[in-house]
Amino acid sequence: MTSSHTHKWGLRRASSTARSHAPGEAEGKQALSVTGRAGFVARGVVYVLVGALALQIAFGGGGREADRQGALQQVAAQPFGKVMLWLLVVGFGCMAIWRASEALLANGPQNKVGSRLLDAGRAVFYGFVCWGTASFAAGSGGQSGSDAKSQDWTASALKLPGGQVLVGIAGCVLIGVGATLAVRAVMRRFLRKLETGKMGRRVRQAVTALGVGGGVARGVVFAGVGVFALVAAIRFDPHQAKGMDATLRTFAHTPAGPWLLVAVAVGLVLFGGFSFASARWRRL
Repeated sequence: MTSSHTHKWGLRRASSTARSHAPGEAEGKQALSVTGRAGFVARGVVYVLVGALALQIAFGGGGREADRQGALQQVAAQPFGKVMLWLLVVGFGCMAIWRASEALLANGPQNKVGSRLLDAGRAVFYGFVCWGTASFAAGSGGQSGSDAKSQDWTASALKLPGGQVLVGIAGCVLIGVGATLAVRAVMRRFLRKLETGKMGRRVRQAVTALGVGGGVARGVVFAGVGVFALVAAIRFDPHQAKGMDATLRTFAHTPAGPWLLVAVAVGLVLFGGFSFASARWRRL
């Protein structure tokens, strides 16, 4: 076989291999896209319910905790609640898988080491959320809420060598994360990850409002939890640590009265709506 024939045969083989692999890659990307969108839907459901529970607290009807545990209790109380809970389990599992795929497989200049590590951390977080939701759906409804967990974790951390410093660092990190989330929301950085070209003008305006309002409220809650963790470290008192529920209730006791809590609660509902919009228009 001449060298020219060998070269042509190699080109045909490479072309055939590319064609045979392309459908598989397309199917894989499509599967990951569906997985990510399911995760955003699950996140949206929980944030809408947490925001609704926070609104009840603001207007004097705070029976359930305004956190993920309270949201799951709300879901369980509905008709077909058990089925809905397991759908949330699947959704959070999908989110964990999609975040892990972003950390391991995504290409492009936007996926630097820092971004990959952030996605890996998110994958771990949603893995724990999936596990906790599955435990609740399986009948472990008596697990503690965010406030008790925060105090337990803080107490355990304070017992470690240098634990006071560790808790203080964790608080500062949460404050920084909250501030970053709020600033990015105000700057509308989230629009870079959405297919805005497929939206109409009014839809784009609505999604932008959801992203800004929801992102700021989410950042405020993260920063609030961080402040209480920092106070717990300074005072060496784990009871000063607060989860999402206690942090939200604290907003009602500020000089602004319950209206600050109302504003944050509405913002959390908006973020839930933004999560639904992300399920539709996020670039995946």
